[in-house]
Amino acid sequence: MKSLIRAWMGMLVILPMLVVAPGRAQAQAASTQKSTAAPSDADTQKKNMQAYMDLLRKDVRQQKAEIMGSVMALSADDATKFWPIYSAYDAELAKLNDQRVDNIKEYARTYDTMTDPKADELIQKSFAYQKQRAELLAKTYGLMKTAVGATTAARFAQVEHQLLLIIDLQIASSLPVITAGS
Repeated sequence: MKSLIRAWMGMLVILPMLVVAPGRAQAQAASTQKSTAAPSDADTQKKNMQAYMDLLRKDVRQQKAEIMGSVMALSADDATKFWPIYSAYDAELAKLNDQRVDNIKEYARTYDTMTDPKADELIQKSFAYQKQRAELLAKTYGLMKTAVGATTAARFAQVEHQLLLIIDLQIASSLPVITAGS
């Protein structure tokens, strides 16, 4: 069981890098090849990249759910209560993550021409995302606590928080830090 969890954790560590790194590489390639790429090629590349990112995000969500299932070790009765709540949480989290992806795309797009107002806007959006995500986790904990008890709900919150931290670390380590005159 521990080896399965380690394997899944390894996948969760690798996949977010694949989601962010191609986006950053695309932004860098786009800035160096602006004049050479035809608009239709750029649009096609953008659509392909979005489809690729959507697929990877779906896979990460599936892997997260599988890890959650193996760690939670729920009885059949608790599972019938837990999974609908988790599914609703995951759907809301996916919507929040869309905001995060948009913010990261804007960061990549404006990295080379970063201004104080743009930097402030992007970091404020990042703070808002973190706050909304924490509120969503707290709300879901409350629903879980009512449905399956505080111990099981706390285990959910602990595991989910750990998984989110791993994903956050991978995303953060893939993004360049703003430098003076970025």
